[in-house]
Amino acid sequence: MGSRVLSLRVDGELLERLRQHAAKRGMSVQDYVVRTLIREDFDERLSTSVEKTERLGGWGPAASRS
Repeated sequence: MGSRVLSLRVDGELLERLRQHAAKRGMSVQDYVVRTLIREDFDERLSTSVEKTERLGGWGPAASRS
């Protein structure tokens, strides 16, 4: 997969917090932000999949209400 460029304008205070979080993990700010976005996307897709499975009655809270 190729990479593309995304340019963001970020408040100085937010950028400093991002730098601190990235430094704690030994990462660049760019790597930290990309990793955070990937994790957020995964969490959202997982949550959607769980909700769809529950509606099908496979398992979880929706299944126990039946």
